Amino acid sequence: MTSRDIVLVGAPLDCGKARKGCLMGPDAYRTAGIARALSDLGHRVTDLGDVSPDSNDVQEREGLVNLGETIGWTTALMRRAQAAMQQGLPIFLGGDHALSLGTVPGVAAHAAQEGRPQFVLWLDAHSDFNTLETTGSGNLHGTPLAYATGQSGFDGFPALPVTVPASQTCIIGLRSVDLAERTLMEQTDLRGYDMRAMDESGVAALLTPFLADVANAGGALHVSLDVDFLDPAHAPAVGTTVPGGATVREAHLVMELLSDSGLMTSLDLVELNPMLDERGRTAHLMVDLAASALGRRIFDRPTPRMM
Repeated sequence: MTSRDIVLVGAPLDCGKARKGCLMGPDAYRTAGIARALSDLGHRVTDLGDVSPDSNDVQEREGLVNLGETIGWTTALMRRAQAAMQQGLPIFLGGDHALSLGTVPGVAAHAAQEGRPQFVLWLDAHSDFNTLETTGSGNLHGTPLAYATGQSGFDGFPALPVTVPASQTCIIGLRSVDLAERTLMEQTDLRGYDMRAMDESGVAALLTPFLADVANAGGALHVSLDVDFLDPAHAPAVGTTVPGGATVREAHLVMELLSDSGLMTSLDLVELNPMLDERGRTAHLMVDLAASALGRRIFDRPTPRMM
């Protein structure tokens, strides 16, 4: 396995939704030993500490949760993400999924500077394809993929340095999609796979063609892993639980396929709410998944002979 430079970037934002607790996520990952888990694999790990949001004078808008603060995080994380890409493979420790409003455009800007197309793999129960105009809840953690792919309806947000084409995005694990999101997604060529597709075809059959496209294009690959991609029976520490998610084994298979491909260039770990966890169970699982994506393997062991 090739040793890599890994940079950890804390993003303790908790503004993308009404329910609080995700701001403790970065420290929970650190406490669960993410740096040690990756350095034990031979990687060089640097923790850059936590990002702080930019100040701004954005006026709040009725029906939207924490618009000004979210935009402040977006501009700060765009800048930090682009800079972190120059230091290695960044892992953004969330924080709710609104952090991807900044991380995805930031890494895409770096890819554009290198002359590479940016691809995005979204592992999530939700499509996060609402806009400011379509969201029914006003929770902006449900908007980042629409924003990053250049959909209209984001007045007040910074202009995107680079747009990620919808055709270069893939969502796996869907089981909760608003009607407005579905309508907007159907107008694009985004690849979206729900749990029925996983059940019928297996996750490898869904992911492998997408990874082949990334490889053939010489692309950069950003992976955004939401805790609610997993079934809440395995990962309870999330405020947006949806039954019927991925099993631990399915999630590890995704990560192992990413490791085999060598294509991942950046990673989000989002929506961990330690207030809802059971003795750090979910935090440790997310750390284990990150380690699988970066080379951890379980070797076959001989079956003991029966006496």
